[in-house]
Amino acid sequence: MIIGGGINGCGIARDAAGRGLSVALAEMNDLAWATSSASTKLFHGGLRYLEYFELRLVREALIERERLLSAMPHISWPMRFVLPYGSDMRFDTDTPAARLLHAVMPWLKGRRPAWMIRFGLWLYDHLGGRKILPATSTLDLTTAPEGAPLQERFVKAFEYSDCWVEDSRLVSLNARDAAERGAEIMVRTRVMATERDGDEWRIALEDTETGELKVIRARCLINAAGPWVGEILRGTVHLNTREDVRLVRGSHIVTRKLYDHDKCYFLQGTDGRIIFAIPYETDFTLIGTTDADHPDPSVKPECTVEEQDYLCDFASAYFAKPITRDDIVWTYSGVRPLYDDGASSATAATRDYTLKVEANGGAPILNVFGGKITTYRRLAESALAKLAPWFAGLGPDWTAGVALPGGDFPVDGVKALQQRLAGEYPFLDGFHVARLVRAYGTDAFDMLGAARSYDDLGQSFGATMTACEAAWLMDHEFARTAEDIVWRRGKLGLRMSAAEINKLEGWMRRRRAGGMPKAAE
Repeated sequence: MIIGGGINGCGIARDAAGRGLSVALAEMNDLAWATSSASTKLFHGGLRYLEYFELRLVREALIERERLLSAMPHISWPMRFVLPYGSDMRFDTDTPAARLLHAVMPWLKGRRPAWMIRFGLWLYDHLGGRKILPATSTLDLTTAPEGAPLQERFVKAFEYSDCWVEDSRLVSLNARDAAERGAEIMVRTRVMATERDGDEWRIALEDTETGELKVIRARCLINAAGPWVGEILRGTVHLNTREDVRLVRGSHIVTRKLYDHDKCYFLQGTDGRIIFAIPYETDFTLIGTTDADHPDPSVKPECTVEEQDYLCDFASAYFAKPITRDDIVWTYSGVRPLYDDGASSATAATRDYTLKVEANGGAPILNVFGGKITTYRRLAESALAKLAPWFAGLGPDWTAGVALPGGDFPVDGVKALQQRLAGEYPFLDGFHVARLVRAYGTDAFDMLGAARSYDDLGQSFGATMTACEAAWLMDHEFARTAEDIVWRRGKLGLRMSAAEINKLEGWMRRRRAGGMPKAAE
């Protein structure tokens, strides 16, 4: 039994179901409702973690980056990152790398020489055995198009590779694949109480929409509740432990498109932090993230006015045209449940994951602390390895390189797939075709089925969302509300009006009242 429908919970569910285990997962809200839909949307090794000498974490993430890219080329794709360099830049002086540099070269006073940054990027290129992504290069910003949006004082930049990922879609596709392999995925289901009963757990569940109660038995309990992992430990399972998470709020702003090319910017601040400016949903730019302690998971994280100003000012120190709150079209914020390692600041807290098993002579509970989206698959493998002593004959690791639903095509095959979809469904416009391929990959053909005209897709709700697609998301990806669809299964909420979203909500309610097939059917 898994508690939590974020990326860690759904990743573990998929892995366990694929090994033949009987799996149930309970999520009190929607899949990816919290942390897993509020990331910076990157599969990356974490370039800045090199400053903390977290080489194992970076190496594992870099290896996973390309492995995952191959398994989900519809929802993940390569991106190039431009790191503008100035000799007067100062960095965090409290990292291990900064302290070492200060001891050897105290006259730099927090500055990083170009050779040091270039060495870090060389290490980033080679630490994970890169095969698909191009290597680091140097740009002359006085002539390169990437320099046009920036202030004239930036004349040089380094350009390196990482990957984009549609984070909340990654969660729903893992859940869908788990369901197709036999797992029971229960959304809007709260774990009310747990009790050890010898070699089993008795778990009381409540459907938060209907109020229906039921009790299930499980040989193992996995606490992957993210920001609520501590509450589950102490309030639901009643374990006396000092293990806990440090809750760190990360906020983002979305503005109208700030520049025309498709590359991202890696921007370094005078306070030692970094932010990204990333092309987003065709017509927008995503800027983030902040790091701030967030002590109470029951308080909904919001991007505060102070954080909005911070991100605007940070980016404005680089871009030629200043960015203000008037440019913001949307904000979002999530709480990262980092393992509490006693770090002095939220920025310094480790992004590595920690798995703890407690059996106390009976049925085991595995508690998941921390982690990052790039290493979710390896976390799931490690979780199953931890539980292997309780499951004789557990199957071997299997998820590496196995495509998620819709991802069974080559990494460089997106354009070919879009051309094929446009050929079979000529009534779709270019934006619609591109969006469907990026969301569903080869499953787009199954979704559209025998449609021969736009009217065959059913009611239109705006921004290319149709009844055909909404029904697919309800039947195959556990969507219950319009919010689930327009903000987590996709981001059409940026393009749809409140009236259009309400129209979709009404249609979904009527459809659910008439009966909804199980997602795995």
